[in-house]
Amino acid sequence: MEKKYMVRLSQKERDTLTDVRKRLKGSSQKVRRAEILLKADVQGPNWTDMKIAEAFSCRVQTVDNLRKRLVVEGFEIALNGKARESPPRQKVLDGKQEAQVIAMRLGKPPKGYANWSLRLLAEHVVELGLVESISHETIRQTLKKTV
Repeated sequence: MEKKYMVRLSQKERDTLTDVRKRLKGSSQKVRRAEILLKADVQGPNWTDMKIAEAFSCRVQTVDNLRKRLVVEGFEIALNGKARESPPRQKVLDGKQEAQVIAMRLGKPPKGYANWSLRLLAEHVVELGLVESISHETIRQTLKKTV
């Protein structure tokens, strides 16, 4: 299969990657990206994607994606990775609300129910106005922390 994105590194880029690899600068992902890019360089070893994937215990698609990122987005992003586009989600419940959910769980279930289910707890939390909406998974994670 012919490669769509060819890795052509300048001497400065090659030196940077070699330095990262030799000194193990940065995260393990960064070192691995550096090694992959060095092996994929047309003016260097020019290994096949299959051989690179085998050598570094990753998928061929990972190597192809890294090649593409280098060509399309540039050297720095290919080496260091992308920053998140959106920050991680904020917590849905604060400490006081979590305490209320736990207290509700420890109390008696509503009439007609033998036990609290996660979905039933989620419905009651919304009915009480603690939050506008909440999933049963958030309730599960909240209760799991206490066990």
